[in-house]
Amino acid sequence: MTPPIVKRYFIALSQYWFAIPIGMLLGGTGGFVFSEMPVAPPNYRIDGVLQYTRPPVSFSQTGTAIQTQGQSLTKDLLLAPNVVQAVANRPEVQEDVRTIRTKANVRLPNRENRRRGDPEPELFATVQYQTGDPNQGLVIVDALMQEMVEQSRLLNTARLRSIIDEINKRLPEVTAELRQAEQQLQQFIREEQTAILATQTGQLPAAITGTQNQQRQIRLAIEGIEAQMRSLQERLGLSPDQAYASAALSADPIIGDLRAQIYRNESQMQFLSQSLRPDHPNMVELNQQQQMLTQMLQQRASEVIGGGGLAAPLRSGDQIRQDSSLDPARQQLAQNLVALQTQRDSLQQQLQASLVTEEELKRQYAALPNKQMEQARLEQQVALKKTFYDTMQAKLIDAQAAEAETASSLTLAQAPRVASEEIAQPLPAPILLAAGVGGGFVAGAAVVFLLGMLAGTLQTMEDIRSALRDREVNLLGILPFIDAFDPEVDGEPIIASLHSPYLESYERFRSNLRSIEGKAVKVVLMTSTIAEEGKTVSAYNLAIAAARAGKRTLLVEADLRSHSLARAIKVAPDPASTLEPFMYYGQLSECIRLVPSVENLYIVPSLGPHRQAAALLESSEMRQLLEDARGRFDFVVVDSPALSLCNDALLLEPLTDGIVLVTRPCFTADSMLAESVDQLTESEEFRLLGAIINGADIPVKRLPVVEPPMATVESVEPPKAPTQSRHSEKQKAKTR
Repeated sequence: MTPPIVKRYFIALSQYWFAIPIGMLLGGTGGFVFSEMPVAPPNYRIDGVLQYTRPPVSFSQTGTAIQTQGQSLTKDLLLAPNVVQAVANRPEVQEDVRTIRTKANVRLPNRENRRRGDPEPELFATVQYQTGDPNQGLVIVDALMQEMVEQSRLLNTARLRSIIDEINKRLPEVTAELRQAEQQLQQFIREEQTAILATQTGQLPAAITGTQNQQRQIRLAIEGIEAQMRSLQERLGLSPDQAYASAALSADPIIGDLRAQIYRNESQMQFLSQSLRPDHPNMVELNQQQQMLTQMLQQRASEVIGGGGLAAPLRSGDQIRQDSSLDPARQQLAQNLVALQTQRDSLQQQLQASLVTEEELKRQYAALPNKQMEQARLEQQVALKKTFYDTMQAKLIDAQAAEAETASSLTLAQAPRVASEEIAQPLPAPILLAAGVGGGFVAGAAVVFLLGMLAGTLQTMEDIRSALRDREVNLLGILPFIDAFDPEVDGEPIIASLHSPYLESYERFRSNLRSIEGKAVKVVLMTSTIAEEGKTVSAYNLAIAAARAGKRTLLVEADLRSHSLARAIKVAPDPASTLEPFMYYGQLSECIRLVPSVENLYIVPSLGPHRQAAALLESSEMRQLLEDARGRFDFVVVDSPALSLCNDALLLEPLTDGIVLVTRPCFTADSMLAESVDQLTESEEFRLLGAIINGADIPVKRLPVVEPPMATVESVEPPKAPTQSRHSEKQKAKTR
């Protein structure tokens, strides 16, 4: 497959081919002019050699390192502005700074070819100077060599001073960090050393074990007490709370006296009831006494049990008499039961306190490894900072000792001499002419490529795909270029043939439209950014693909500013419909026509070009037409004008389920595509379903199928089929 950049270049070449012959003409003219230029005067090259000195005997590592670094001087350092300026300031030198910088050169030794383990060879740097005056050149090279030696010494001194200053600058900060680390370690030892030692000596595990043993003993004691309580409860038939109340009531003398009076009163009432009526004064008085005694009994019971009657439960007189009827033996058992309950509650509180203590001890024991790790980390941090501090101190002492050892890394090895004499020979005119033509050809090809890049048109399918991806637009389909002279399609860009090789691409396009973002799509509006992008042909072929798939499909030609293409599918528009266009769209039986060559396909031919296109599109007749079509047809395709020509597509969009944007390589402009996408996506009134790439250079599988002849309409003479656009042959040449 041809790379996209090659495709774009050939497309640009077909448009801007004239740049290559112009470039060749200009290049040939330049070559001819150069061939006629006069010959340059003789030129002399002056050479001088500098030797890199090895480090002398040194007592400091810093001095040795500085001297070694001095052997890696670069050309820019040796020909620094201060070196050239010092040479130009000498009285015997007659050249200025700019001339010396232009003519001087330094060739440095090659260190890359030396093998590992080989001895260090003698290193030399060659100072060269091109001049027409050899005497002046010797003077300048000698001055340059002297200044380069001094430059090396100054650089070594500056490196050493920089090292000393940097160490002195960082040393206080390193010292402060070391002191801080030592203080953190000491503080941690003061705070946590006791807990760590307690764990290491076994005191903390022993405390945890002792707490657990205490808990087991408390649980055993609680179980014994609960067993005694269950035995007493079975003997008394009372709960601990009931036993407490019965014992308290039975032990109170006032309640005992009130109970005796109530028994005597009841006995007297029972005796007198045999001879007296209930309303007898004696019986009434006895009843009143009985009520008064019962009330006093309840009040006293509340005082005994519930704290003066404020919180005591309301008991009946019979219940109080029954609860206070314990004999001394049962009273003792009830008191024992209450005492056991109090003892059990006390042990349970002790158990809860022991559990809390155990959890705290376990937490301390679990945190011990972290404390030990923290102590180790602090000790390691102190050791590292101490090592770094000692290293900086050693480096500072070593650098201060190296101040007396610093010298230049270069020395004069060979005095300046005239190395060569060059006399310029002009090149033959044919060679210069051929070189100029070749250079012009390359320049023209580059200009063609540059013009193609600056044109602003998306040249290839890959460019359009990338632009849609950057703008987050769904790519619904890639449709191949339909050859208008292909015998498979009967010379037509509309694929009316049942076995057309192009039908598969439109079928994939239709399948992608069935449901977008979870919403069914039934009425689709087709438009483009500019004309000639193939939106009408794409709308026709989409409708044909839907009809071939068994869908009852309607194609609405809503581009009322252009002529109808219905004759391409053997349908002739009604010529009388242009007289009453509103009546035409208001009568469905008149405007909807059956396509005889394609089963399940219907079409509403356009009345265009029409002056009142916007009025027709906004009319109630057009709205009613699309609403009825939504109910009567399975799929509706609406063809509308390009967005750059008018707003007809935006007027129709609310009547549809969304817009499909048609693009085409070599026609779609990047700026207009961005403007159209922003207009459709930034507004909540419009829904952009996605975009398609029409006329793409993709392979099409062709099958040798003999198609039966299509039916024709008796009263309509099929006209010559329209091409995809008036630039179809141009597009064919570009893509092929």
